[in-house]
Amino acid sequence: MFSRRTRIILSLLVVASLSFVILDLRGGDGPFSSARSAVSSIIGGIQSGAALIFSPFTGAGEWWSTQVDQSGQIRELTVENERLNSALVSSQNDIARADQLDELLRVASVGRYLVTPAEVIAVGPSQDFAWTVSIDAGSLDGVEEDMTVINGDGLVGRVLKVYNSTSTVVLIVDPVSSVGGRVAGSQEIGIVSGTGRQNSLEFQLLDPLGEVNPGDAVVTFGSKDGRPYAPGLPIGEVVDVTGSAGQLARIATVRPYANMSQLSVVGVVVKPPREDPRDSVLPNAPLVTPTPAPAGTSVPSPANEKETAATPAPDGS
Repeated sequence: MFSRRTRIILSLLVVASLSFVILDLRGGDGPFSSARSAVSSIIGGIQSGAALIFSPFTGAGEWWSTQVDQSGQIRELTVENERLNSALVSSQNDIARADQLDELLRVASVGRYLVTPAEVIAVGPSQDFAWTVSIDAGSLDGVEEDMTVINGDGLVGRVLKVYNSTSTVVLIVDPVSSVGGRVAGSQEIGIVSGTGRQNSLEFQLLDPLGEVNPGDAVVTFGSKDGRPYAPGLPIGEVVDVTGSAGQLARIATVRPYANMSQLSVVGVVVKPPREDPRDSVLPNAPLVTPTPAPAGTSVPSPANEKETAATPAPDGS
């Protein structure tokens, strides 16, 4: 048990504590107000120090949460941006293909070529030819070997090999390729040969005295039954002529109208026109409109003429 001295000390401490409590409840500027203020200052300093010490840790948590939210937003925006860019590129490609198809149909319409549209799906050498492409049309689409291949700018090449749904096309710039050509206007004919360069052909006139000048347009002379080359198709423009008239080595350099390095939409001529369109398919060629018959003149159809010729004359006439 506690000694008498210990009990006295405890009693004094209890009395002192009660006195502090009573004085604190009364408030005011009593003798203990300064002590209370000092204690409050000490406790406030401790709280401020604790906040200063632990604020980096609590701030780090808030920073990390913010970073996670921002990273998620960045990922979402990146994905959306890629989707929009992809859609934009796809839309631009569709527009470009539509424009090329329109140009192809214009050439086919003016020249009266029956074509099967196709798209270039591969580029690469094939069967000893350095300049060939693959298209997504084959025998199931009516494509056959040695058919002419064109695009909206002019002659591209000829069909080399045919499969069920694809075909191989040898381009006119291939060094082994050659096609009969004709100078628009002067009607001089010659042979257009590939050089192995995508923007250059060589044209040699059959007549060494024939006229050919830079700026002249060259079109296909045409093959028998329109194979391998249909007539009247634009080949290219003469950009240079070496040698003078009369020389056997007189060669004209021709820049093809069709850009062989940017082929996309092409057309296979499955049926050539019955008549040579001559120069009407060339770019900026004047449109030829049929001359109307005089008033009161009837033009019989071929069927009516045939029927009339087959009708026997009456007896005794």
